[in-house]
Amino acid sequence: MGTAQQTSRQHLVSQVLLKEFTMPEPKGGSRQLLPFDLHNPGRVHKRMPTSRCGWVENFVAVDSPSVEALWGDVERRVPPALAAVRAGTPFADPLHVEVLRDLVVLHYVRSLHYRDVHTDSIERARTRLIAKVITQYPKQLRLEALRETGLYLSGPAALGAFAERLIERSTIMRDRESGKFFRTNIEDTFHKMRDLASTRRLEVVTPETGHFLIGDNPALTLSVKESRTIYGMAFGDATLILPIGPKHLLSLGTEDVMLTVPQTFVDRLNAVQVHAAHRYVYLHPESGLEPFVERAAQRRPAGDRTT
Repeated sequence: MGTAQQTSRQHLVSQVLLKEFTMPEPKGGSRQLLPFDLHNPGRVHKRMPTSRCGWVENFVAVDSPSVEALWGDVERRVPPALAAVRAGTPFADPLHVEVLRDLVVLHYVRSLHYRDVHTDSIERARTRLIAKVITQYPKQLRLEALRETGLYLSGPAALGAFAERLIERSTIMRDRESGKFFRTNIEDTFHKMRDLASTRRLEVVTPETGHFLIGDNPALTLSVKESRTIYGMAFGDATLILPIGPKHLLSLGTEDVMLTVPQTFVDRLNAVQVHAAHRYVYLHPESGLEPFVERAAQRRPAGDRTT
């Protein structure tokens, strides 16, 4: 029996989700959606099939079949749950609620935002460890350096450089370089986040008018306070949202409920998707949202997570 192959083109936004933003092309063509390139907002944006959208190269760079199987286990159960949402009966089957929560968590963890958080946390931990070793074990460092190099290290800069060299040779740092540590970390984080999310209720949000769009970092933590919408905070401190179609958005909140929100609130949520996106947002071709996205793209904050 053969082993699964490493997948280089890995979808961060599930095709089953992107499909909800598509429409059939004229004369029996395939279903397509409209990708909007935020790096080139003035260009002519062309419709594309879902297979060409929402992916990056080697998001998980090693042993991807393991994590792809984990994502697939969720994604295979999504279509009936999305059908229940469209029918207005998302709470009729507890399994639908469970898989929709899992879908939100999947997109929160399988994201470029989470990968950046992971990379930053590893770098901070490495810096703290170097400082700790220099401060607490200078004698042992000098002895080890003398044994390895024949040199007696005196100044803090030389000790720091040698401590960094030792740490870089550690198993965890080698696994970081290969991508193995990220793969195991993202799987562990998904399971932990799923457990946390199981204590939340599912809110299904529908616009009174207008359409939702979806970005390439679509599952976002946010807090709405009067005129401000703040996003990107820790999960425990915020609501976690995910657009699942032009007419539906999921929110992990305090009760199982279907909500209708005004156009002004839809605009706020869409602006957050634009501001949090890495490069692309995806629109239903007949949503008419291109001018909105172009205006929001011009106001994208640099490092500010408030809209």
